[in-house]
Amino acid sequence: MAHLGSRRTRALTLPVGLALTASLGFLPTSIASAAPADGSPSATASADGPKLSYVINTRANRGQVKQVVKAVERAGGTVVIAYDRIGVIVAHSQNPEFARTIRKVKGVDSAGATRTNPIVPQATKDIGVEQPLTAAQERAAAAEAADGQDPLEPLQWDLSAIKADEAHKKTLGSSKVTVAVIDTGVDDTHPDLAPNFDRSASANCVSGAPDTTEGSWRPAAGESDHGTHVAGTIAAAKNGVGVTGVAPGVKVAGIKVANPSGFFYTESVVCGFVWAAEHGVDVTNNSYYTDPWMYNCKNDPDQAALVEAVTRASRYAESRGTVNVAAAGNSAEDLAADTIEDSTSPNDTETVDRTIDPKQCLDIPTMLPGVVTVSATGAKGLKASYSNYGNGVIDVAAPGGDSTVYQTPAPPATSGLILSTLPGGKFGYKAGTSMASPHVAGVVALIKSKHPYASAAAVKALLVAEADATACGEPYDIDGDGTIDAVCEGGKRYNGFYGAGVVNALNAVRW
Repeated sequence: MAHLGSRRTRALTLPVGLALTASLGFLPTSIASAAPADGSPSATASADGPKLSYVINTRANRGQVKQVVKAVERAGGTVVIAYDRIGVIVAHSQNPEFARTIRKVKGVDSAGATRTNPIVPQATKDIGVEQPLTAAQERAAAAEAADGQDPLEPLQWDLSAIKADEAHKKTLGSSKVTVAVIDTGVDDTHPDLAPNFDRSASANCVSGAPDTTEGSWRPAAGESDHGTHVAGTIAAAKNGVGVTGVAPGVKVAGIKVANPSGFFYTESVVCGFVWAAEHGVDVTNNSYYTDPWMYNCKNDPDQAALVEAVTRASRYAESRGTVNVAAAGNSAEDLAADTIEDSTSPNDTETVDRTIDPKQCLDIPTMLPGVVTVSATGAKGLKASYSNYGNGVIDVAAPGGDSTVYQTPAPPATSGLILSTLPGGKFGYKAGTSMASPHVAGVVALIKSKHPYASAAAVKALLVAEADATACGEPYDIDGDGTIDAVCEGGKRYNGFYGAGVVNALNAVRW
């Protein structure tokens, strides 16, 4: 289960320590057997297996997609949606032979199950644990606020860390720019988000097909507050209420892709990117990994199909001008290492121990071509203790927060975590590369505000060029116990901890 407070996921909520453990417990299932190459069932398609969801990749041609849709139905599948723009079909089937059958259909490039447990109603759970701000803390912060600051801005050390507070003196960003939070849902009724919320670019993509019912993009009662927190970091309004976002003048949309149990499945993620691409979204923030595999290996037919589907969707968004930003992850892993030990996949059934090659087994969308990959820093500007890293993988760094044991902020800030919005009009702290990524998405939105006609590639080039180059520094012993905790490879201009450097919002609006 992709618990947003777990070591494996993008979010890291820190009530005391630095990680929470995900709980797992679903029965394993399998897909095997063979069937006729034309996609027709040998007699009648079996329907005695568990109901699974699949993605099928074919040529991005309406006629070709239509033919494969027919083959899907003959093989005992039900089409949820067909994205002929990118040649990706989402289907459900209870035929245990479905994947093997469809892979043999003419014109199908790849196909695979998006999960390893059956599609069943999921119990709503409280995913992750935030640290809500108390009334006393709010009053104390407001007493410190200077003219022009929102009441809680004195506690936002992260804004000054990327010079966003200085950037706001020049511009708050353009209301013509929209950042979509592809996540667990956004509470657009929050007083700090409502002024900037873009309903026309918001949807619920959990099923793999967009649902635009009013409020469908919100987290339900008991669901994760993660997406709402991310949205506030990007675009909380500068309106005399609560906190201030990195780009408080831009629009923010919610694209909900996590189901009630917190799983971000491939069909939902594909839907999210396609929806963003076709609804004027300039930037997407992706603070998650695509379940159930932390790393999707291209030599596995199911996992390869998931990589292909999300790659097509993210590239489609970029081709429409969208810059996709993603969190690097919270496992303190070197994503450029020769091998990585993964003992927590698949996370929706029984896990297996495996040694993977990160060049062949990808965290998606984080490690996909074209995606801006973000590592996290703490209040002292060092790589956060939990943040993944990797020379040639990390593009830029941004504040994600860290324990005050490791990195303590300057007063009046008291917490080393990131303060932002929570559902129900509340405010609270979280930490993780989940919190770093939206800082970058906010800076990208500021760049897009200054350069509205710039291509996605040009915007990314400016982001990198305007970042503050950050050297590796002293050997990394974050807990001070005399043991090196991670090795930073590379030079000052580009390295595995910080990529091209820590993003700079002031530079983004200076020219």
